[in-house]
Amino acid sequence: MKYTKLGNSDLTISRICMGCMGFGDAARGQHSWTIDEEHSREIIKRGLELGVNFYDTAIAYQSGTSEQYVGRAIRDFAKREDVVIATKVLPRTPEEIEQGISGQQHIENMIDTSLKNLGMDYVDLYIYHMWDWQTDIYDIMDGLNRIVKAGKARYIGISNCFAWQIAKANALAEKEGFAKFISIQGHYNLIFREEEREMVPYCEEENIALTPYSALASGRLSRKPGDGDTKRAAEDTYAKFKYDATADQDDLIINRVAELAEKHDVSMTEISLAWLLTKVTAPVVGTTKLHHIEGAAKAVDMNLTAEEITYLEEPYVPHSLAGVMAQNKPAAAKKKHVWSTGDQKIGGQK
Repeated sequence: MKYTKLGNSDLTISRICMGCMGFGDAARGQHSWTIDEEHSREIIKRGLELGVNFYDTAIAYQSGTSEQYVGRAIRDFAKREDVVIATKVLPRTPEEIEQGISGQQHIENMIDTSLKNLGMDYVDLYIYHMWDWQTDIYDIMDGLNRIVKAGKARYIGISNCFAWQIAKANALAEKEGFAKFISIQGHYNLIFREEEREMVPYCEEENIALTPYSALASGRLSRKPGDGDTKRAAEDTYAKFKYDATADQDDLIINRVAELAEKHDVSMTEISLAWLLTKVTAPVVGTTKLHHIEGAAKAVDMNLTAEEITYLEEPYVPHSLAGVMAQNKPAAAKKKHVWSTGDQKIGGQK
């Protein structure tokens, strides 16, 4: 495994971050394809053996059970100081707004619930899961700064935002003396490269870490088109929403990934992640099987030539925004969000 610094922080992270959205009680959240605690523990343990020290979860993942699984596994298999744990906070719910719960109080409630789920005193990185159009940005940054000052989070990051939004937030933080976002977790992979328009150059200029999710496009970049569906591919309606509309134009790129994988006698996972590792700090790689994290770890040592990188990139065409980012606009604030947990309660939320 190789390691690097996480943006403007003193956190040393593995070049692969284990994404833990696939861990959790499948009966208690958005996804039907998540795996139970026994299998989650096996994968986390294997990740630690391979040198992965960076683990990403969220209070939204299966009603907090992902956090619980991760916390117990880390307690049993690692020293707390040897790992970097990231979790996330959702925006306020309409019910909280109606009750007059401030952005600051909401963030404190959420971090306290996450720490209880994790069984930890602090997290290394606390990520604002998506832009909150119904809460003043001052309240958000003030609330996040308060938990950093209280020692509940060492640093803060943000997910699912535009470059202008993180720039605006960090400018306010600098003016007020608040903690600034040191990382961005956006949607970025070989078949979805819209982050290259604004976010990538901005982060390079400001030394903000890029830790993208959907690194393998929900598994599409790890197998040839038509080569059988995984349980997630068959049941994850959110992933279908993100990728099915562009399947035909993406297949050319995926076939080139397969071609290079055969040429190098490696997996498609290794090729896809080797490309992404030339662009970002540490991709968040979702794992529900042991070979997922094993392939991801191998990708760190995979070197593509400049010609191979160009060959993979050449067929790309612009894509429309999808998923959470398609909802990142004021009108979306009145709609049910994709991360809505229905009747499941998360730290006081529904």
